[in-house]
Amino acid sequence: MKTTAAFALATLAFSAFAQDIDALTTDTKKTVLPVVPKVMAAMQEAVGQKGVADAIPVCREQAPKLIQQVREATGWSIRRVSLKVRNPERGQPDNWETATLQEMERKLAAGTKPETLEKSEIVQESGKSYFRYAKALPVADVCVACHGPAESMDGSLKAKLAETYPHDQAVGYSRGQIRGILSVKRPL
Repeated sequence: MKTTAAFALATLAFSAFAQDIDALTTDTKKTVLPVVPKVMAAMQEAVGQKGVADAIPVCREQAPKLIQQVREATGWSIRRVSLKVRNPERGQPDNWETATLQEMERKLAAGTKPETLEKSEIVQESGKSYFRYAKALPVADVCVACHGPAESMDGSLKAKLAETYPHDQAVGYSRGQIRGILSVKRPL
C-alpha cells in the first residue's frame, strides 16, 4: 500500500512539474519569440536597401537592442549564442547553452527539422532555480551572405566582417543549419 501511495504522490508531483514547465515554456515563447521575426525583417530590409556589407550593423546593433528591450521588460537573461562565435563579448555560450547546442546539432543530423528544435528545463545553479529555454536559430537565406562559406564572399564583405568582428568564427554555414540559439534564463 505504501509503495502505491508513494508512487501516486511521485506521479502527481511529476505531473505538476511538467505542467509548470509547459506553462513556463508557453509564456516564455509568447514573450520572447516575437523578437526573432523582427530581427529577420530588419536584416532583410537592410540587405535589400543597403547591400550585405552595409547591413552588418543591423545584426550587430539593432538585433541586440530589440533583445535588450525584452530583457528590460521582463528582467530575464535573453541572448543569442553559438558554438561558432562571431562576437565573443556577447555570444559565448555557457555550459547549459553549449550542451543544448550540441544536443540540437545531433538532432539536426538525425533528421529533425531545425525550426522545430527547442529545449525547456528547470535547472539549479548556485543554489537558485531557473527556467532555461532555447530556440534554435536556423540559417535562412538572408543569413548565408555573411555566415556562409568564406570563399564565396566578396572581398569588400570579408574586409567589413574582419573589421567589425576581428575574431569571427561564424562562417561556413549553409541554409538549414543551426546558426545558434536564442537563449532565455528566467529566475524562479
